[in-house]
Amino acid sequence: MSRCRRRPCGSYAGDVDAQAPRPATAANPSRDTKPELAVRSQVHRKGLRFYVGRQPLPGLRRTADLVFPRRRVAVFVDGCFWHGCPLHLRMPRANPDYWPAKIARNMERDRETNEKLTEAGWRVLRFWEHEDPDDVARRIEQAVRQA
Repeated sequence: MSRCRRRPCGSYAGDVDAQAPRPATAANPSRDTKPELAVRSQVHRKGLRFYVGRQPLPGLRRTADLVFPRRRVAVFVDGCFWHGCPLHLRMPRANPDYWPAKIARNMERDRETNEKLTEAGWRVLRFWEHEDPDDVARRIEQAVRQA
């Protein structure tokens, strides 16, 4: 009996799991963060079904954390550091020329994303990672049911 070195046992070449969690060693995961998982769990518990880590618009290279395509609602759970939370952002002392410009670019890209999605008829919801997942899920549920 030979063992496949490239894939875990029981998988085959066509077995692709798009929802597989990122490895725990990823320094800055783009999805499946603790705040995002908490919000997704609460939204799912409310009976809403959604796509995870999907581009709302085909030509726009932006990925929303939760997407409700039929209702045209895109949800982003933003990290306080990477997206410039006014309450919690503390600029690192190291590399002072890089970080303020980097955070400013991220914030500008967020504004641009909001504008493009809104122009295309989407409702954009943005939440900070420090917000209460129950409250966030309640607000998402309201927006989806009203759409």
